[in-house]
Amino acid sequence: MNTFPLIDVKALQSLLDEQKPVVLLDATIDKVNQRIDQDGVAPELISHSIFFDIEGAFSDHSNPLPHTMVDAPTFEREASALGINADSIVVIYDRWGIYSSPRAWWMFRAMGHTNTFVLQGGLPAWKAKQLPIASKHMDAATLTKGDFVAKPQKEYWTNKEEILCGLQETENTIIDARSAGRFAGSSPEPRVGLRSGHIPGSYNVPFDEVLAGTHYKSVAELQKIFEPLISDKPVVFSCGSGISAAIIALAAQQLDYQNLSIYDGSWSEWGADENVPIEKG
Repeated sequence: MNTFPLIDVKALQSLLDEQKPVVLLDATIDKVNQRIDQDGVAPELISHSIFFDIEGAFSDHSNPLPHTMVDAPTFEREASALGINADSIVVIYDRWGIYSSPRAWWMFRAMGHTNTFVLQGGLPAWKAKQLPIASKHMDAATLTKGDFVAKPQKEYWTNKEEILCGLQETENTIIDARSAGRFAGSSPEPRVGLRSGHIPGSYNVPFDEVLAGTHYKSVAELQKIFEPLISDKPVVFSCGSGISAAIIALAAQQLDYQNLSIYDGSWSEWGADENVPIEKG
């Protein structure tokens, strides 16, 4: 297996046909003001997939910020409860195509599980090949507990204090995945109580710019986006709450850039703190 983050439907099929230790995870969450499930309509899921609950079991609910990363013991316990082993090949998808699956991928990579991949195109790509669909997730309660071991990689995350220090020394390249209007401060924030604008000196790459519909763009197209921005400095990805930052972080990882991290608090934290600087325009 390669260490790049994306796997296509054909490669996934091969792994399943060869009976490799694949664990399929559905990491779908709702978008802002847009639900994935419709009342009274059974969901469409990849057969034999398990629900990875980003907003439930895999969020730190002691933190007032939305869906922040859990600690290593919690992640290890919850991943093991999903039947995930140390040698599992974890393939993550979401039902939008590409939205929240990169966040789950980043979480596994941050816990040292490199054998983790995102399905390019997600459920729409699977359906396009007319492959088996289910209406229910596998019941985690019926799964054999796995032996997953968390090996935290601290460099995958950046906090507010580290960003502030970096601003003083211009040590980091910061890339913001929010829309152009929110980045410039000309559009309101969807969360109440947040200032408008962006972290000083940061660049704006709205997450949908790295996507072509439900898929990631080609390597050549992604290179055109990132090459003018990324140098030899560490790169920090930010967004509203740490979800869409992972979309562009995965795109950069697909280009084999190193020294990448996500600001987990993102604008939900920075925009709420009157004591940290912002820019507009």
